[in-house]
Formats: sequence, C-alpha cells, structure tokens
Amino acid sequence: VVWRFEGKKPDTLGSNTRLYNWIPQNDLLALNLTKMSVKMAAALILLQLSGFFESGSGGKVLVWPVEFSHWLNLRTILDELVKKGHEVTVLRPSASFSYEVDNTSTIEFETYPSSYSITDLEELFMDSFRKEIYELPKQSFWRYFLMLQELFWLGSEFSESLCKDAVFNKELMTKLHNSSFDVMVADPFAPCGDLLAEILKIPLVYSLRFFPGSTYEKYSGGLPLPPSYVPVALSELTDRMTFMERVQNKKRNQLYSEVLGRPTTLTEIMAKADIWLIRTYWDLEFPHPVLPNFDFVGGLHCRPAKPLPEEIEDFVQSSGDHGVVVFSLGSMVGTLTEERANVIAAGLAQIPQK
Repeated sequence: VVWRFEGKKPDTLGSNTRLYNWIPQNDLLALNLTKMSVKMAAALILLQLSGFFESGSGGKVLVWPVEFSHWLNLRTILDELVKKGHEVTVLRPSASFSYEVDNTSTIEFETYPSSYSITDLEELFMDSFRKEIYELPKQSFWRYFLMLQELFWLGSEFSESLCKDAVFNKELMTKLHNSSFDVMVADPFAPCGDLLAEILKIPLVYSLRFFPGSTYEKYSGGLPLPPSYVPVALSELTDRMTFMERVQNKKRNQLYSEVLGRPTTLTEIMAKADIWLIRTYWDLEFPHPVLPNFDFVGGLHCRPAKPLPEEIEDFVQSSGDHGVVVFSLGSMVGTLTEERANVIAAGLAQIPQK
C-alpha cells in the first residue's frame, strides 16, 4: 500500500504499507485506457468550446475557478485551450492557495483585492474539514443535516464575499467589459461566474463534479434525478433504498438582483449555462436520465505517466501478483487524527496487496 500521509506514524502500520508525504499519484494510477479516455474527453471539450469562437481565430476565455482539486481539474481544460491558441484569463482573488501554473504556461491571471486574508482562508478551510471529517459522521440523523447546513452556509458566505469583491470592483469590471471575452468557463461550486457571464453577455460553460444534494444540477441544469431511485449526493444512500430512505431523500438572489438591477434568482442565472462538464464517468454513477448539454469528462486531470522515483518503483515491483493499493485522501487532506490513522493502518495491514 502506497499511502500519502503526514503526521505521526500509526502504531498499527503493516509491513505491506509505505508512508510518503508526497506521491506521484497520476504516475501510479496511469493506464493506457485512462490516457485514451482523457484524450477523447479533451477533444470533445475543445470541439464544443470552439463553437463560441469566430472561425479561424483564437478565442478569449474568462475563468471563474475554485480552490484545490477543483482547480487541478479545471486547469487541464485551460492548458488544452492555450495549446490551441486561445487566450485564457483566470480571475484570482489576492488571497488564494491553489491558483498556480507552470512557468511555461501562457495562462494569464487577473488578480483582484479580496476581503479575506490568507489567515482567514486557512481558519475557514481547516475548521470546515475538521467538522466534515471528524464530527459530521458521529451526529444523529437530524443533527447531521443541521451541521451540513451550517457548513454549507460557511462556504456560501465565503464565496459570496469573493463574488462581491469582483462584481463591485468598478476598475475590474470595466477592464473585463473592454476585454471582449468570448466565453466564461466557471466552477459553480462557488457561484459568480454565472453572474459575470450575464453581465458581460457571453456564453457560460460549467465544470463540476457534483453539488451537495445535486441541487444545482436539478434546479438550474434541469437534470432529471427522481428521488425514487436516484440517491441524493452525500446522503450515503445507494439506488437500493427502503421506503423511509426514499422519503429522506435567499441571500444570493438578493445579490444577483442588486448587481443586475432587476429581480432574478441564482437558479435563473445558472440555468443559462450552455454546457455542464461533469468530472466523473457515466458508468460510475447510479442510473439516471442525462440531458444533451451534460457531458461526463472523468479522468480529465490525468496526464501521461512519468517514471516513478526509485524507492517507490522498487516497492511497487516487489508486490508480486497481488499488486499495489494507492491510498490518498485528495489534495486537501494530508493529516488525520492518531485514532483514525491507526484504524485505517490496521485495515490496510490485513490485505494481501502492498
């Protein structure tokens, strides 16, 4: 088992497990089939986006991103666009963690002053992660949803603040108007790209894995997700539900109305998105209807594999016929409580794989 882990070494760690502060996850998981799927998805996206640009010319793309793994996925699309000769400009708040590119990249950043500091961001994200990972699973049924709502409002207040920092910045908005962008590419997890697209009167393309409860997909995208057989995202249910499980299953509107100078809602503006790029594979989802403007682009962030570091390569090759398990909790979670780490380590120690 190759485990990306930071912190005290678990006491229950098995001999089949190696801990690393960093792992080349893409290289470990690389398969020819995966690389083929990535190329096909990238080609599909470029074909669709090309419809927004004038024939024979490079387009101008404006981007509203979201931090961490959201940015890693979105950046893959942007890298392909600049390779094809398009100009890409990313709106970036002055306080941010993730928005970086290689030195050779021609992606441009338009940085605007943020009312949040880096310290504010660290406190917000760390507190949210702690509650979501360690406290939320222990709650009773009703307390679970109350805490989930609390976490949602924390994130919503943060994203609303970033949006206000952008749309009420007259200098920034004048510059965006004068730049004559052709299309907005946005992550709806932090709404505002839709509002900017409406202000600038340009087409809108979303990149999204899913929103909690699939709220945006259902009510803005019009995606049919009948609760009788499609489990709500993050509900921990499957498509095999009991009757009771099936039963379980206005601030932003004011901001959008104020900025546009007319009554409107977040749902109305989001519904104008031309394309929804869903960052997963259709065959990994529970069965449900799909609309023509919803495209599955799973694996888009994967890149061609490079050779592994010698130490990891030796460990992988020593696994024999059982193979190797790669264990990582994503781009945001590197540390665990000692109790949780020992439980995971004890479980991994019992499997035959390295």
